[in-house]
Amino acid sequence: MGKIKIAVIGCGTIASTAHIPAYMACEDVEIKYFCDIIPKRADDAVDRCDCGKAVYDYREILDDKELDAVSVCTHNDTHSLISIDFMRHGKDVLCEKPAARILSEAEEMLKVSKQTGRILSIGVCNRYSNAVNNIKKLIESGELGEVHHVHASFRAHRSIPGIGGDFTQKAVSGGGALIDWGVHYLDLIIYCCGEPRPLTASGEAFCKLGKNIKEYAYKSMWAESTADFDGVYDVDDSVTGIVRTTGPVISFIGAWAQNIGESETYIDFMGDKGGVRLQYGRSFKLFTSKGAMLLETVPDFKGNEMHKDEVLDFVSSVKKGQRNRNDIENAVITSRIMQAIYDSSDLHKEIKIG
Repeated sequence: MGKIKIAVIGCGTIASTAHIPAYMACEDVEIKYFCDIIPKRADDAVDRCDCGKAVYDYREILDDKELDAVSVCTHNDTHSLISIDFMRHGKDVLCEKPAARILSEAEEMLKVSKQTGRILSIGVCNRYSNAVNNIKKLIESGELGEVHHVHASFRAHRSIPGIGGDFTQKAVSGGGALIDWGVHYLDLIIYCCGEPRPLTASGEAFCKLGKNIKEYAYKSMWAESTADFDGVYDVDDSVTGIVRTTGPVISFIGAWAQNIGESETYIDFMGDKGGVRLQYGRSFKLFTSKGAMLLETVPDFKGNEMHKDEVLDFVSSVKKGQRNRNDIENAVITSRIMQAIYDSSDLHKEIKIG
């Protein structure tokens, strides 16, 4: 097989900082198209990379028989539509997280992937982190014993992204802090713990701090250009919940914005022989005991560029015709959990999953 011919659909931040650089660094790949509904973005990508063709409607390239695969880097509300269209036209897909806005869309993506036999990987990049994979090995080797409880914190002080824009409109994004940040934490936990099946979930999601957009004072805000929009804010800026699985119980507290001036982003894996605290996106500590001694170990290992490794593994999967660890079938597990948390919050009761 010669070079894999790729189209990048959506040329915004995640495409420019992760997907495109990884493809450009891979000698097995040729980016044939850069597509964006904002023509300047597609044009700029062509100029910057000195390759490919700019297109402004992805449907123009669906029937290109030379095209092998696509990266879908668009807003959440178009993930399922675009991914399904390309799969039905014989293309493999790497779609950014979350898989979709709502569970039914993610399940339809899974259904079409199976019907067409096309690879559909979801961009939960932590599955390629060396730190995360070292924790997974510790759990699998029995170093922690029975991991009975995992707790996650993804909390920031007034850091709502793009307030008033697409990020804060439920009709576009599907949710707020949970679906934007929580998806990574939940998927990471499920991955490390061997893909346990979720059983029930109970949670509450709060839309409080960003509700009055004009009076929202912030510490930091990605996409700050939207601050003056007369837009919509109807998503969760904080969320808490508990999930029972066939493996550990998962508890979490998350916030795009909280009235606590601390950022707390970590995951605790608690076993009956040892425990791990992962500082999200960084390193971890291992806590064990021996005799009457309490031991704290700080592992030293080589870091890696997980976004790049994720994209390169997708390229390898396309070449081999084999699904990988980011397959839609695994991602749907997280979608089921998030949907149950949102449903629980709406109904104020525990939700059975599956």
